[in-house]
Amino acid sequence: MRPHQISAETAQKLSEKLKLPLEQIMHMPQHILIAKLAELEKSEHDRDD
Repeated sequence: MRPHQISAETAQKLSEKLKLPLEQIMHMPQHILIAKLAELEKSEHDRDD
């Protein structure tokens, strides 16, 4: 599987937000990464309310 086509800066930010190693972010299947981002967004939205 190819690494995602995202910048190193974006990968670092995702790694910090998702609390996952950078290598795992870059090689994670795209559908799982999108699901984790949606989950993070929902938790941040719920926390703001």
